[in-house]
Amino acid sequence: MIGVLVRRGADFAAAEDAVQDALVEAVRPGAGEPRDPKGWLVTVAWRKFLDAARADTARRRREDLADREPPPGPAATSDDTLRLYFLCAHPSLTPSSAVALTLRAVGGLTTRQIAGAYLVPEATMAQRISRAKRTVSGVRFDQPGDVATVLRVLYLVFNEGYSGDVDLAAEAIRLTRQLVTVIDHPEVAGLLALMLLHHARRASRTGPDGSLIPLAEQDRSRWDTSLIAEGIAILQAALARDRLGEFQAQAAIAALHADAQTAAETDWVQILEWYDELVRLTGSPVVRLNRAVALGEADGPHAGLAALAALDESLPRHTAVAAYLHERAGDLDTAARLYAEAARKATNAPERDHLTRQAARLNSR
Repeated sequence: MIGVLVRRGADFAAAEDAVQDALVEAVRPGAGEPRDPKGWLVTVAWRKFLDAARADTARRRREDLADREPPPGPAATSDDTLRLYFLCAHPSLTPSSAVALTLRAVGGLTTRQIAGAYLVPEATMAQRISRAKRTVSGVRFDQPGDVATVLRVLYLVFNEGYSGDVDLAAEAIRLTRQLVTVIDHPEVAGLLALMLLHHARRASRTGPDGSLIPLAEQDRSRWDTSLIAEGIAILQAALARDRLGEFQAQAAIAALHADAQTAAETDWVQILEWYDELVRLTGSPVVRLNRAVALGEADGPHAGLAALAALDESLPRHTAVAAYLHERAGDLDTAARLYAEAARKATNAPERDHLTRQAARLNSR
């Protein structure tokens, strides 16, 4: 809906406000259910925008815009979502602000969820989103942003959906499939492959009670082999073009996990090599943290702990990784204490419960 209003000439902030007003109208008692809900919502949102526009001081320009109001009718079948992703990656915004604005306004994520994805306090993210809205206020969205920012947004939206907090994973895959058809680039294909390979495991990631099931303990017979096959085929075609990027490297790691018939058969040596590539490409501390786990599997837990000691202890999941590696090394008392500490730091209930059970399991020994 925001995309439709922006395409008709509304500025982004005004379009967002008008859409929210239309949604409020839709849930008022007695509103009923229209034959064409999307068309009704778009029509009401456009009128809300015009009402606000007519009250603006620039009356003449707004009246010209009002003359273009289309008659009420069935909503267009075209999908403006992907276009709006590109428009939110506007050249006037920094990449981090563009991503935050898109996740909030188009992805539907809360400020808290976006702050968690960026590893910053919620208040900091709220200020960033507010600044982004002020920056684009009144700007005409006729200069689409760059592909790298759009890929980052889609990746973060997928991750939020994959976590189970908001069910956006399928929508992110749908939009990335669209993007692959219009942009011929190996990183776009690499992102789609990564999403498919992760999504293939979704059914096995939680138990019937919602409890978290680690990768090593998942029932691999529940993995979607058709999605795995598709993801690997897309990845192989992308890698053959010899233009490696971070999404292709992440997809390669996911493919190696998917290729193992059992957890014990996982090729950790190759996974470690791909993490080395990811560190070279991104320098990300989160990647280095995941590399410490892979190193602990490939070369032993003490090697993993040595790599972990070089990283900032405030990193999310740092304490949980330390607990796992200490358990692998046989230091069960330290592992139990760290699992309990990690549980207190967990940002969602399934992760907290899982870490609490790990601590209880070791303490019961």
